[in-house]
Amino acid sequence: MRITVLGAGVVGVTSAWYLAADGHEVTVIDRQPQPAQETSFANGGQISVSHAEPWANPGAPLKALQWLGREDAPLLWRLRADPAQWAWGWRFLRECTAPRARANVGAIVRLGLASRAALQALRRDLALEYDHLERGILHFYTDPREFEHALPQAALMREFGCERVPKTAAECLAIEPALAASRVRIVGGTYTASDESGDARRFTQALAQHATARGVCFRHGETVAALLRDGGRLAGIRLASGELLRADITVLALGSYSPLLLRPLGVSLPVYPAKGYSATLALTDGVTAPSVSLTDDGHKIVISRLGQALRVAGTAEFNGYDVSLNAARCAALLRRTREIFPALEAVTQVDYWAGLRPATPGNVPVIGDMAAAGLAGLWLNTGHGTLGWTLACGSAKLLADLAAGRDPGLETTPYRFQ
Repeated sequence: MRITVLGAGVVGVTSAWYLAADGHEVTVIDRQPQPAQETSFANGGQISVSHAEPWANPGAPLKALQWLGREDAPLLWRLRADPAQWAWGWRFLRECTAPRARANVGAIVRLGLASRAALQALRRDLALEYDHLERGILHFYTDPREFEHALPQAALMREFGCERVPKTAAECLAIEPALAASRVRIVGGTYTASDESGDARRFTQALAQHATARGVCFRHGETVAALLRDGGRLAGIRLASGELLRADITVLALGSYSPLLLRPLGVSLPVYPAKGYSATLALTDGVTAPSVSLTDDGHKIVISRLGQALRVAGTAEFNGYDVSLNAARCAALLRRTREIFPALEAVTQVDYWAGLRPATPGNVPVIGDMAAAGLAGLWLNTGHGTLGWTLACGSAKLLADLAAGRDPGLETTPYRFQ
């Protein structure tokens, strides 16, 4: 088949790779000059199946109210005159019940485990290099209440197959000795030895090179203006240049921008941009820095070693499609990092970045065809939220299996467009 993939981030490029591996003629369209220039550019760097607890959980509404109006809050909701934001917020509240949160954790863990295995196979088969480390992910806690909340969540993830194991404070320091210098006491943690870390941008660009060698055509600097409908199917894609593209299948992998193309067709896709921030610290010789990937759950921050750099990322700001840097939120990232690792005060070269993570209300991505919505020929692979890097390979492989009519070995209902 002739397949067009819209988007050259980690989700779009992995989709192109697996579809091309099945022998399809694949073209990738992206407005940027090269792959991974937007949300995949400088994310937290974690392959974190253990990060499967969705934002929407029974404790989330109270926390959101407590954080309301705080510029440095881990989750900042900026109220806008935006019907899409309000509709998404209402759906988010509906996902905050215990049964829904449990179901969403299960869906995320199952896809995450499959995705991590697919990534490892790709890395082995293609000899991909992207500053990856296989040292696990340690969630650490400085608030006893946060630690207590984490224990049943870790138990739930173990129930679904993710070995997130509780650790004492002393065990946390043994796993990552750099934590011993923290100015705030570590009270405990959970550790997932099978999780990984690595640079999503380097991975995406390396895989794009292999995809090109396999015959995938990348058309960069091209903006999609509209999707065209003809009755019950997608008729084509109109580019900003006026060119009309047709394909047997079109894969919409434009992250937060996916719903903007569907809205004129009368389709409401429950994906809203959650702006995340990152700080990349250039490490100098002699500076003590962690090498195990870390998650500071209480502050919603992740920390990953990428070669001679340390990537600190996190928080969520619901403020539409704004990607400007907020000085208070950037400062909060760095302040917390230096509180945990005082030696990093010696690091002066810090690069800040912000990107839009495409969030669904329950943090479960949307994958599959849109025939039931009257758009045969259009497929979705979007809505991965904070876990795009973690879920990319598994989502793309699932998409390719469904397109080929193969059994993906995974229950697909949670990821279908509703």
